[in-house]
Amino acid sequence: MTGRDDTSLTRRDAIKASLAGGAVGALPLLGIPAPLDAQPAQPPRARPPRTRDYIIDASAALIWRNDAPKLIGDCSVRVRGNDIVEVREGRLPAANTPRINATGQLLLPGFISGHTHAASGSPTRGLIEEGRSYQRPIELLEQLPDDLLDDISAYNVAELLRSGCTTHVEMSLSLKQAQSYVRVARRWHVRGYPGGMVPGTARLFPIWRRTGDAALTASVPDTLAEIDANARFAAAVNGAEDGLIRPMMTPHAADTHTPETMRAMIAAARALGNGMHTHLAQGAGEVRTVQRLYGQSPAQWLESFGAFDMPFFGAHMTGATAADWEVLKRHGGVYAHCPSGGGAGNSSGTQPYPEALAAGVRVNVGIDTHSNDYLENLKLAVICGRARARLLNAQAGRTGAPLPMPSMRDAVYGATHVAADGLRRPDLGRIAVGAKADLCTVDVSGLLVGSGAVGPEPLSNLLYASGANVRHVITQGYVQLYDGALVVDDETRVRQRGGAAVQQIWAQLRAEGWFRGG
Repeated sequence: MTGRDDTSLTRRDAIKASLAGGAVGALPLLGIPAPLDAQPAQPPRARPPRTRDYIIDASAALIWRNDAPKLIGDCSVRVRGNDIVEVREGRLPAANTPRINATGQLLLPGFISGHTHAASGSPTRGLIEEGRSYQRPIELLEQLPDDLLDDISAYNVAELLRSGCTTHVEMSLSLKQAQSYVRVARRWHVRGYPGGMVPGTARLFPIWRRTGDAALTASVPDTLAEIDANARFAAAVNGAEDGLIRPMMTPHAADTHTPETMRAMIAAARALGNGMHTHLAQGAGEVRTVQRLYGQSPAQWLESFGAFDMPFFGAHMTGATAADWEVLKRHGGVYAHCPSGGGAGNSSGTQPYPEALAAGVRVNVGIDTHSNDYLENLKLAVICGRARARLLNAQAGRTGAPLPMPSMRDAVYGATHVAADGLRRPDLGRIAVGAKADLCTVDVSGLLVGSGAVGPEPLSNLLYASGANVRHVITQGYVQLYDGALVVDDETRVRQRGGAAVQQIWAQLRAEGWFRGG
């Protein structure tokens, strides 16, 4: 990082934050509670502001100052329309302006996930953690009618919002799923960089899991047709909803494309102007295949077509070589580390988070597929990244400098301004005047996550938090989550309809005997 990195509250700030966020009221005499009929009535639930002109009052905030993040206590932020128009330590005096009370909470820029497959989360979650493949559930997902697919997309996008994730670099697993994602995102003011994966789910597996290259060669005409269809849809929605929807082109990976199809992908991405998003060096097999076919590493091969002349997000990179890291670093590409890729706990320690930090590339934390809890994924990235660094550093015969121990600062920075810079969006990922009003607040003072008050280093409290601790979420000034409840739609209805749709997939899996022996 460049510039000053001040992430600890001063003693004065800590005291102010504690008094604001967790002052304990008077205790009943001798510990005897007042009778029930003497208890004060619960106040009615507060409602979000009716307009995009309001103030957020938080007990701590990660603001942008002097070209660097700075943690402060007791902060007010004024939102007007799409933008942040004022940031102040202490309280802004504005008697007639609606206020959002974030007492006891840490105000952060809205999180940016550099790799999502939104609709595929809930249909696979809880089914694959014991070793089953996700292939069949997502094939059935693709076969649903649009209304049921939209119900599942809505459920998963609601989860992303619930955990503070306001921007999604979204690789939908087909054009059909990308269209569904955009329908939901447009209704709820979600900031999305969507694209339909090519080859999509219906064609992917025979090409990806081929035993020879005949399937890849034969796939070219259909892949070119898919690229054209995706590019036409992307152009039709590019810039929709006041710039919230900005599609990318999303090739599955280097080993499922030929030079002809990759050139077409990159040409379409240039025409859209928003960048490219792919799985990159996601395993040793991909690296071997690309090296055999084209004599280069995956990143080098993509570089030869100009893929890095635009915003670029590459996910997983478990097979990355030194050449791959060097290409990303040279061009400012973003590595999207997905600690719950393959299911919670299945691959958390296998992805090279500490190696990427050591290489000096831009590193973001992505959701991937099965977990939509962004805060939980930040925790997994740090905890599993530290374990990986310790194990690798302890290996006999290891050479070179010790790998760094990832910190919550690394994870939060990667989720905010680092990813925003990779998107070439200096108006995102920052709490600063002129930035887009993409914000979230997290309770860091309550039970299980805090100490009854906001502590002097509240970023560390995020190691004890999850999406359930997110209280408010705002994208471009639109309040989407208020006091822990979804307000852009009926939360109960979203949950019920999403559940009913996914049960149809499960019913078909049962009919096929998919659950036998597990």
